[in-house]
Amino acid sequence: MIYYLLLPLRDIISGINLFRYITFRSAIAAITALVISLFVGPYIIRKLSEMQIGEQIRNDGPATHLKKAGTPTMGGLIVLAAVLIPTVLWAKLDNIYIGLILLATIWMGAVGFIDDYLKVVKKLKKGLIARYKLMGQIGLGLVVGSILYFSPQFEGVNTLSTLPFFKNYEIDFGYLYIPMVIFVITATSNSVNLTDGLDGLAIGLVGISALAWAAIAYVSGRVDFSGYLNIIYLPGAAELTVFCASLIGASLGFLWYNSYPAKVFMGDTGSLALGSALGTLAILLKKELLLLIIGGVFVAETLSVIIQVGSYKLRKKRILKMAPIHHHFELSGWEEPRVVVRFWIIGILFALLSLATFKIR
Repeated sequence: MIYYLLLPLRDIISGINLFRYITFRSAIAAITALVISLFVGPYIIRKLSEMQIGEQIRNDGPATHLKKAGTPTMGGLIVLAAVLIPTVLWAKLDNIYIGLILLATIWMGAVGFIDDYLKVVKKLKKGLIARYKLMGQIGLGLVVGSILYFSPQFEGVNTLSTLPFFKNYEIDFGYLYIPMVIFVITATSNSVNLTDGLDGLAIGLVGISALAWAAIAYVSGRVDFSGYLNIIYLPGAAELTVFCASLIGASLGFLWYNSYPAKVFMGDTGSLALGSALGTLAILLKKELLLLIIGGVFVAETLSVIIQVGSYKLRKKRILKMAPIHHHFELSGWEEPRVVVRFWIIGILFALLSLATFKIR
């Protein structure tokens, strides 16, 4: 929005030309997101406390978590404000990539908000019924997948996906492309939701992932860099760098309040929205398989739940002390901050590995 207001002045004020550069607008977006988080955060936390919108802790979880009961939740509102406002202010709103990533974030943010509202305000134990939540995820995947599949702007690359570690080789999903999009968005939003169980864990990993996606978005939208790296050139995709930068700033700002001991939890309002955003970034940048590496910790968390449930159903025996796996380490004697920081370190290593795949081919 501000981009369009300032650009006509570039012939009058030479410094305005800086706003033509994605790198500059991305830096401003990150700072704007951080400032919004730090200034809006206390107000939202105070309002959530006044409305007694507090977290309900599972009785079968780690005993150390019982003291967290009543901590304000739905703090994802802070993250959403800090991501959406800077993106609207500093990105090109007529860019199809920006339109789709905003749609995905707002869509699943609304689904998560309804889920949190039903659980915390209406006191419905299960919140939004699972099948309705799934319908929301499938609906978003169907919309995003259909736009990418049928839009002439993506002609030639609409059903392609890059295969990591292989040069000049893409997978063409063809008619299976839309189902694949639905699966990626659903799986990623649920993965981040499962990971959001310790103070600062999920939001820290989201920020790390966003940093990797920012780099990928920038090079994918540059004909020179994409040509040098032998990856799919996506005209206009570099604008997603502004969104990723906003996500990085928002993650840092929310972490200020969500780090141990947390003053607020993001709830499904934040986790479902951020998960769908990461999944949609992978889809838009044609790097769906790379999501398995960038989001390696999220994948491990999800697999730990699948393995635990499968083992119990088949063998009536639990492999882990508790799933997701971060709770297993807690029950093994690790203090919560230690689990979080070590998972962050693993997340950073995965992010670096994902960027290395562009040269290790």
